[in-house]
Amino acid sequence: MGKVYDLIIIGAGPAGLAAAIKAKEIGLTYLIIEKGLETLSGIIEFYPAGKKIYPTIPKGRNPNHPIPSLKPPDKNVTIEEYVKRVKSGIKKIGGVTVKKNEEFLKFKKGELIEVETCSGRYKGKNLILAIGSNIPRDLEVYGEARLLARTLHNPENYSGNNVLVIGGGNTGADVVITLSRFKREQGDDTTIYWAHRRGKFKVERGVARDLGEELLLGGNIQIFGKAKPRVAEVDETGIRRLIIRTAEYYINGEIKLYQGMSFPMKNVISCIGYCGPTPIFERLGLELMKHPGKTKRTELIVLDNNYQTSIKGVYAIGGAISPSYIKRTKGSIKNEEIKHPNLIFTAVEDGVAVAEYIKTLNL
Repeated sequence: MGKVYDLIIIGAGPAGLAAAIKAKEIGLTYLIIEKGLETLSGIIEFYPAGKKIYPTIPKGRNPNHPIPSLKPPDKNVTIEEYVKRVKSGIKKIGGVTVKKNEEFLKFKKGELIEVETCSGRYKGKNLILAIGSNIPRDLEVYGEARLLARTLHNPENYSGNNVLVIGGGNTGADVVITLSRFKREQGDDTTIYWAHRRGKFKVERGVARDLGEELLLGGNIQIFGKAKPRVAEVDETGIRRLIIRTAEYYINGEIKLYQGMSFPMKNVISCIGYCGPTPIFERLGLELMKHPGKTKRTELIVLDNNYQTSIKGVYAIGGAISPSYIKRTKGSIKNEEIKHPNLIFTAVEDGVAVAEYIKTLNL
């Protein structure tokens, strides 16, 4: 029949690694399946080079980190430094078992859970979905804009070019800061335009401080609030471009005048976030519930007290269930929305909790 694992973990991010490390520690057999080429591929791929990692712990939680080798240091470090630190810590405990470059496709629930990937099948008693929240949001413009960059991998690719960064949150700010620093240090006087659909940009205090520092040091950054991407087109020379509306005016109260800018798509980075793994949960047949109080169609994964989904033996943890999920308590008719911050700490906490719970089932 082949090997049967106590738990199969989909995703080698902080949540998946935490579940594996704890499983190894308490004597459970496990296997991690990771679609990327290395552990923490999600963090490496979806955040800009040089982004700082903050050791944030939610208010009221025990400050002792559940898995010390996954804890970001108290001093803020870059993504690259954090990844190196984690890999070193895992090596010290003898490593973890990961099938890399293998994409999870589906599972079949019977007496055991059979997991199918792009290149194999595996059997386990439990399945943990630690798949993160990395499905890019649609820019919602007229035309085709799917080829836009979603983060900053190599600042050198933008040398000598004006760049448009879309998105008023932490990710957009991180890209702007990293790119501005690179251009300033290289003596590149081209401009970074930072645009957001809304008038107010929302970034964490530490990120705002870094942005202010970069501006004071002479970063060539122009900020546009209420700027809306409108059209993706191919110009007369064959260059794919994105048109963004930066202002609008009325003439005599009747005629509307628009002001905008047009950028080659290769110089546009869209940091508008990710819609989460809801489509994946739907495809897998897991129960979802409409977000309480939301008028638009927003559905949340339904979990019990132990992060178990509507299918017994299947769990969801980490960024996959952020920023909130629906908790269904056995014996209660009331369902509760639980806030779940998308932090390394909470992801690690989830992984540990599920592995420990599964251990109790095996006793």
